[in-house]
Amino acid sequence: MSRRRLVPALVLCASLGAASAHGQVQTSQEAPNAVSPVLILPPTLPPKLVATYPAQDQSVAPGILILKAAFDQQMSPTTWNYAPAPGVEPMDCVKTPRLLSDQKTFVLICRVLAGRAYGVTFNAERSGGFANLGENPALTASLTFKVEDGAPVTTLRRAMELAGLRSDQTPVQEPPRASAGVATSGR
Repeated sequence: MSRRRLVPALVLCASLGAASAHGQVQTSQEAPNAVSPVLILPPTLPPKLVATYPAQDQSVAPGILILKAAFDQQMSPTTWNYAPAPGVEPMDCVKTPRLLSDQKTFVLICRVLAGRAYGVTFNAERSGGFANLGENPALTASLTFKVEDGAPVTTLRRAMELAGLRSDQTPVQEPPRASAGVATSGR
């Protein structure tokens, strides 16, 4: 055997011998050590709100509004909080926002009335609020906007268009449909 091949073989034999001398070699009769799967994520910076619809101080049509909040990191779908912004009216919204497939953007369906100013504070209380996958809460951010007088938005489709959403990005996720047909055997 050449010297190049001999050195790795000697190292392998030496390490196997040392492991068996210390009783660390598992035999077929011993049970393996069970290890619970744990996901450890590295520390991260707090997520930041990078885009919204409506934008800060934007004027929008009354009626149905899809509030959209995009963060700079992938977010947890189960943690969020929002509250009325100080000095403006609170919005009438469904309770739970939906996280879109990009894992960074939340959408929430609301109703706004003409001639009013509305606002929302994201993570007014950081604990339990919007957080990334490492459970680091997003920085607190506020958004205010005005609702103009004019023709109201009356359909979900139009509200989604105004928010720049595709048809698969609805703010309300429907439960899976049960199969309509019942299998029967033909005799």
